[in-house]
Amino acid sequence: MSQREGSLEAPTRHPIPWQEDHFWDEADLNHELERVYDICHGCRRCVSLCDAFPTLFDLVDESETMEVDGVDVADYGKVVDQCYMCDLCYMTKCPYVPPHEWNIDFPHLMLRAKAQTYKKTGGRFRDNLLTSTDAMGKALTLIPLVDVTTNALNKTGLFRNALEKTLGVHRDAPLPEYHRKTLRKRFNPTGNAPQATQALEGTTGKVAFYATCYGNYTTPDLGDDFIKVFEHNNIRIELVPKEACCGMPKLELGDLDAVAKLKEKNIPVLARLVDEGFDLIAPIPSCVLMYKQELPLMFPNDPDVLKVKDAFFDPFEYLYLRHKGGQLNLDFKASLGDISYQVACHLRVQNIGNKTRDVLSLVPETAVHTIERCSGHDGTYAVKKETRDKSVKIARPVVKQVDTKQPQHFASDCPMAAVHIANLAESVDLGAHPMTLLRMAYGL
Repeated sequence: MSQREGSLEAPTRHPIPWQEDHFWDEADLNHELERVYDICHGCRRCVSLCDAFPTLFDLVDESETMEVDGVDVADYGKVVDQCYMCDLCYMTKCPYVPPHEWNIDFPHLMLRAKAQTYKKTGGRFRDNLLTSTDAMGKALTLIPLVDVTTNALNKTGLFRNALEKTLGVHRDAPLPEYHRKTLRKRFNPTGNAPQATQALEGTTGKVAFYATCYGNYTTPDLGDDFIKVFEHNNIRIELVPKEACCGMPKLELGDLDAVAKLKEKNIPVLARLVDEGFDLIAPIPSCVLMYKQELPLMFPNDPDVLKVKDAFFDPFEYLYLRHKGGQLNLDFKASLGDISYQVACHLRVQNIGNKTRDVLSLVPETAVHTIERCSGHDGTYAVKKETRDKSVKIARPVVKQVDTKQPQHFASDCPMAAVHIANLAESVDLGAHPMTLLRMAYGL
């Protein structure tokens, strides 16, 4: 077997063959898991990223042979359970990713294992509930005074202890707040941006805003930040007329049939907007990645999926392209001082460079200190009873850097990561979305 590490070629990802019979073959999966685990055991450079790799290496080191062949196949799933598909092993550590002949794509192998397990068991009630983001959001925002009652209840010890005992949601994990006046109800562009927009640097100058479940139900004020900033830069912004969850929570659960159903709801709507000349943006990196990477890999032959992929932008990627074309408004009214900025994993995976940092650094008297470490949140990993402590451990390097800097602001493109880190840090009380900071700098 070749000992060559790395490649002179750019990494690539293969389509996910989830609609082919061999993808669901348990014996074939276990054979591939053994092959990949053996390579990982011989390398071990990913040990610091998450708990999947320490779990694997402990299983190997505690086996009779101290090799992968000594690990019980029934224990392979213990490694899978700790992978939340942040993709950092693929992006930052593994020297054997395609086109290397060993063809290692650890996150997508874990996805295959999760999918087989889900098809056999149907998943835990709690996990199905937590990943049904549309259903939860709609139900909770129908509750009268949800902004006061439910959000307050989520902060009481008695209720949280009961929630931990019944659902396995850790009592110390911050939970999202829900609002009856959702983003979709309050999104109201002023119309100040020109209707005849200027295309440049691959952008049309008019965007359709995909609110996302989290943005719609739990951070509805974020939509106003986007309106203010984009219209201030003469970019026409409208709300996607109809949307469902992007499918990332169900993907991470392994429920690929649910992902496919959500794709059928979203892609026709988004594709029509692209045909009308709109670019697409969303406030959550995981949702952007779903359309840029995961759905195109699941449906590589669907022309509408590929059309949407090509039109989807990270919001700061979009603003930076406008700046590159000389069309970003640089008339800032206030400095932001020191910002500790955690780069979300699913933003790094997009391979667009650090455009959030680059845009915020345009603000005078502003220093952006980037932290390129995983927050350990992953949407559900940080709130589940059995993985909360591991999530906190993964977050420690980020928390340490934030507390060392004691910045004026802490920010992450992922609102869940921002809340998670701010909750653990001593030097900051809140985590902001970078778009909120940019609005502040403009004095809007």
